[in-house]
Amino acid sequence: MKVRDIMSSQVVCLSDQASLKDAHLLMQSRGVRHLPVISEEDGSFVGIVTHKKMVASVISLLNKYGTGALERKERFVPISDIVETEIQQLNSDQALCDVVDLFIGNKHGCLPVVNENKKVEGIVTSSDFIKLCAKLLKDA
Repeated sequence: MKVRDIMSSQVVCLSDQASLKDAHLLMQSRGVRHLPVISEEDGSFVGIVTHKKMVASVISLLNKYGTGALERKERFVPISDIVETEIQQLNSDQALCDVVDLFIGNKHGCLPVVNENKKVEGIVTSSDFIKLCAKLLKDA
C-alpha cells in the first residue's frame, strides 16, 4: 500500500500570513487538529500547526494576559511564531510500511504529503492508520 491509499486529499491549509486566532477559528470550524501552513506568495508548503502547539500558545496567552485580552492578543500572534517547519514530508508514492515507522519512531500525529513542487497534496494522520487497521482487522 502507498501513502495515496490512506491520505486525506481534502486538506484545510492556512496561510503563513495568518494569526494564531485565524488558526484557532479554522481548527474549530473545520474540526481539524493539524493545519499545513502554505506560503501566501507561491502556495508552497511551509510547515504544520498542530492543535497541541496552538492550545499551548493560547494557554500561555491566557496565563499572561487573562481571558479578557485573549481574543485581542491572539490576533497579534503571527502563525510563524508557532509553525513547526522542521517536519518530515511524505510523497504519495511512499510505501506505508516505511511511513508507519516515522509515526512510531517520532510520535507524529500527522505528516504532510507534498509533491515535487512543494505543494500540499494531502495529509496522513495517526487516525488514518487506525482506520486502516480497523479495515484490515475486519477483512481478516
